[in-house]
Amino acid sequence: MPLRTPGKPLYGTSALFLAALLALSPWVSAQESSGPAAGATSEEQRRDNAASQAQPPREDYYRAEFVILERIVDPADVNEKMASRIPEPSTPDINEILRAVDRNGTVETTRQLVPRNELHLQTAANRLENSGRFRILLATGWYQSFPPDFEGDPLRIAIGDWLADAGHREVEGHITIDRQRYLHVDVHLNHWQPLSLQQATLSQDSDAADTASGSNQPMDDGAGQEAPDEDPSPPGKDTAADSLASMATGGDMAGADQMQVTSASQPKAELVTWIRETRRMRSEEVHFLDSPTIGVLVFFKKIEE
Repeated sequence: MPLRTPGKPLYGTSALFLAALLALSPWVSAQESSGPAAGATSEEQRRDNAASQAQPPREDYYRAEFVILERIVDPADVNEKMASRIPEPSTPDINEILRAVDRNGTVETTRQLVPRNELHLQTAANRLENSGRFRILLATGWYQSFPPDFEGDPLRIAIGDWLADAGHREVEGHITIDRQRYLHVDVHLNHWQPLSLQQATLSQDSDAADTASGSNQPMDDGAGQEAPDEDPSPPGKDTAADSLASMATGGDMAGADQMQVTSASQPKAELVTWIRETRRMRSEEVHFLDSPTIGVLVFFKKIEE
């Protein structure tokens, strides 16, 4: 209760604050309306709003993040024995590149990649690397729209150590992103290592045998030669799927995914393991696809605009 004296009331604190605010409000309003900075800011905001309205909003916009890692293990300790398997040839018409490093160390990409320190997966990558059991080969991301029914182009990958005899990187393959109701990530990676001394000797012997038999010589125009009894067609998708299923259940791969070994098809590196997997996922989920020696962390961040 405010203190009162006869005939002269004293206003309370709230009444004094209201009176001061009412007294100062015309001066504050005049300063705001006459200041040039305020007017400039308002005009700049109007231009920004007009520009944003002129551009259509980006829907289904994400930051796609990938971390590809290598387990630091002795290849002799890997249970999967894949040295005798020859994966299907890489697709030559892949034009999109996530990251490809040539023999000189020149990096190619067709994506506008974001720095590693901006990734949600940065913490996980650091922990794996600091554990001493993993080597990070790739940690990157980019922004892109993935609307429903989106069919992405394969993104080529060639990373890791350079294998001079083979003429390619240690880890190579491609990753494809599609979207139906959910995002689908298809990982198709091979992990190679240099040939052992015994395998290198066998490869050289195979080259010499093919040269002696003439199987390595170029063919002429076919004049005077009999047509072959059969013209083997390239492997179909169903056969390849059966071969991959056989591999997944521990069976021996043969047929479609295993080419006849000649000096031309004999790899100049040993296949350690591979990843052949398609993963369905939502945004904001971290997924890990792996083999005994390599793995892929995947994360999609939905960007709200």
